[in-house]
Amino acid sequence: MASIGTRINETGTLIRDGGAFFLRRDAGGRFELELHRVPIDHVEKRVRVIGTLVGDNIVNADGVAPA
Repeated sequence: MASIGTRINETGTLIRDGGAFFLRRDAGGRFELELHRVPIDHVEKRVRVIGTLVGDNIVNADGVAPA
C-alpha cells in the first residue's frame, strides 16, 4: 500500500454514497475522495483522479476528469 503523501493518478468509476464520493479503482479497492468541487456530472462514470493520499484509502483530489 502507498504511504501518506504519495501522489495518486488512478482511473475507475466515481460513486456517491450518501454525502461522500469514492473512486472504485480499476486496480481494485476504492478511495474515499476529499473534493474541492462536487463532480455531479461524473457520478457513475469512468474518471481519472489526481491527488494526494492523506490517510488510509483517503485521497485529497486535485481534480476529477473523464477517463
